[in-house]
Parts: sequence; C-alpha cells; structure tokens
Amino acid sequence: MDRHIGFERLHNFRDLGGYPGADGRAVRWGRVYRADSLGKLRGADWERFLGLGVRTVIDLRYPWEIEGKGRVPEHASFGYHNLSVEHRPYDQAALGPDVQAGPYLAERYLEVAEDGVKELRRALEVIADVGAGPVVFHCASGKDRTGLLAALVLSLCGVAEADIVEDFALTGLASERLLADWRAAHPGREPVWPDYGRAPAEVMRLFLAGIAERYGSLPGYAAEHLGVDGELVAALRAALLEEPGEAGA
Repeated sequence: MDRHIGFERLHNFRDLGGYPGADGRAVRWGRVYRADSLGKLRGADWERFLGLGVRTVIDLRYPWEIEGKGRVPEHASFGYHNLSVEHRPYDQAALGPDVQAGPYLAERYLEVAEDGVKELRRALEVIADVGAGPVVFHCASGKDRTGLLAALVLSLCGVAEADIVEDFALTGLASERLLADWRAAHPGREPVWPDYGRAPAEVMRLFLAGIAERYGSLPGYAAEHLGVDGELVAALRAALLEEPGEAGA
C-alpha cells in the first residue's frame, strides 16, 4: 500500500497507521505521521496539511536548521515542539564515496539514541498525550532522526521489527525527489556521497541489532536509557492503537 501522502513540496510525508501492534491491535490510520521538513509547506500544500487535522507538530531538527530553512507556519489548530534529538552534526552529502550507508548511519543512529535521551523521552510523552488529535514528527528529509523516532514509537506499540525495517525503507520512494531538492539548493553540484537521500533497509537492521546488543531490544532501551515505564507505554498505545474490535480509520 502507498503510505505516502501527496504534496507538491513535501516528498516523504507518511501515515504510520495499519501496522499490527500489541494484542492484535493495529496502529490507527490518521493518528501519527512522519515527514520531511514542514518548513516547505506553502499554498495548496498548506491547505492539505491543515485538512489532516494535525494537533501536534514535533520538529526534530537543530535550532540552526530551523533558522536557516524555516519551520511549519504557526496556526491556532496545533501546538509546536522543537526537540533536537541529534547532538553531533555531520554532513551526509559530503561523505566520501567509500562510506557504506548501513554501518555508518546505524552508528549515527546509535549516537542519537545515546545522546538524545531528554528529547526522545519528551517526544514520546508528547505523542502519548495527543488525545484524539493526530501528531506529526519530522526532521529535514524525514529519514534519519525521524526514522529513529518512528522505530521507537512503533516498537513500543508492539509492531514487529520486520515492519519497522520495512517502514524505514519506504523513504526510498522519496529519495529522488529529496536529491532533486538538494541539487536545487546547490546549483551545479552533486552530493559526493552516492547514498545521499537513500534509506537502505540494512541501516535500520544494523541499528536494531546494535540496540539489541546493548539493551536487548528497543523497548529495553526505552526502559533502561529513557526511563520509559509501563504507564507511558500504556498511554502511547491508548493514543495510537485501535481499541479491540475497532475497524481501521
């Protein structure tokens, strides 16, 4: 199925609904979205975004990224949180062609998991507290920081690792458009790294394996490193999972 929601300027806006979760309950459609930068919203895209009824936006980028590229326009219908989960900046486009995407990016994700404790914990609290309103979280391309948080949210909702890996790799459907955006912002240049904008499944597999080696699992990581307790997990599942017998939205 196509989880991407079509926008003119956004390329990686996706619905996380439908994945089977805990106790046979699926993630609700239209309740939690992942995206590339909402600072690109304009015109008809903006109207379509408002039509989704989003009540909470979580921006995972650095403040300097927001200053340079802009944030989602302010609107009374939703709240905005800037939770910069990454603490060690790096430039993917400038990486050498010999850098292997899987091991390299998985190691960066593990760094974010270790560094971004306060922000990741707060993001989970915000998502669990959305009540009846949809939430969207995003970074620049909707791939790395967003992919890590998506994996964490889905895992705590009981979604299988195979589905988490599959969801991560769906960014590949947006890779060419993300690359076109980079070229437009850097006329006459090409990224040095051939894997710029790509999301090979190996990245998420290696990240999950690294987390399992250190903490046993993503839920184990969340409990030990983020202090996520049963109450927060229950709140997250209540916010995002269908009730028993409930049909998908």
